[in-house]
Amino acid sequence: MNTQKDPDKIIWDQMRSPSSTLISGSQTRTLPKLMVWLILFVSVTYVVYTLKLVSTSRACNNEPFTTNRHLSSISNNNSLPLIRNHTSLAIPRRENQEPRLETGFQHIVFGIAASAKLWEQRKNYIKIWYKPQEMRGIVWLDDKVKNQEREDSNLPPIKISSDTSRFSYTNKQGHRSAIRISRIVSETLRLGLKNVRWFVMGDDDTFFIAENLVRILRKYDHNQYYYIGSLSESHLQNIFFSYGMAYGGGGFAISYPLAKALDKMQDRCIQRYPGLYGSDDRMQACMAELGVPLTKEVGFHQVIKFLAVFHML
Repeated sequence: MNTQKDPDKIIWDQMRSPSSTLISGSQTRTLPKLMVWLILFVSVTYVVYTLKLVSTSRACNNEPFTTNRHLSSISNNNSLPLIRNHTSLAIPRRENQEPRLETGFQHIVFGIAASAKLWEQRKNYIKIWYKPQEMRGIVWLDDKVKNQEREDSNLPPIKISSDTSRFSYTNKQGHRSAIRISRIVSETLRLGLKNVRWFVMGDDDTFFIAENLVRILRKYDHNQYYYIGSLSESHLQNIFFSYGMAYGGGGFAISYPLAKALDKMQDRCIQRYPGLYGSDDRMQACMAELGVPLTKEVGFHQVIKFLAVFHML
């Protein structure tokens, strides 16, 4: 029995011996050292990465998104514009690109929604702001009017909207003319007018201060997708319709590339929303399908008497 227990005793004695304790203690001390070195390595890597990132950012003073660029765009109207409420599709021009001619009256086409029933009264509103020698625009009527061929030369040309009877309209509170009005941008685009940057929609009683409109549109890159307008001053209307919709009574602007994209899908889009009330919410529905949110400019007034008067900044 003693001889059988001796090996066990020997092993037990070895485990309790100082040399065994030394090995165990050495292993215990090695683990914290490894942790310290690992933490030190991670810290050094983070510091090096941060310094590299900061040095790269400081080298980009010529980019349009730096602080210097931002301040200069505010203080100098001739520099590249500061874009407010821009969409993800809106990309400002860079300095190394060739300078372009600033947006002017010649780059804008007005699409004016009107009705034959009210034309004799409403046309006088258009005469107040429209400048036929400098501007381009089309009045879209639902039917022919008397003396249409001999209309005043101070008015835009008159065209009759295409038939929309094939589209379904199920809203009991509205009028199906909303479908016709919502298609004015697409129908104006199809006229093939040259050198167009912006299509501006308005009603026949919308009053535009054109100089302020041009100043607003100059802030934006017309080569990108832009849907620019404003909300209603009526809180209840915004609740009932939308806080993300441009109200046509105050006017709104659509860039040329967005108008082309809209033209390709608008008829199908309209068919999907027969229950909407007006032309404004139909336009917003199609903008949403294209992924383009409203860019808000508070100068497009929807409620006040002179509807599209812009604030002077």
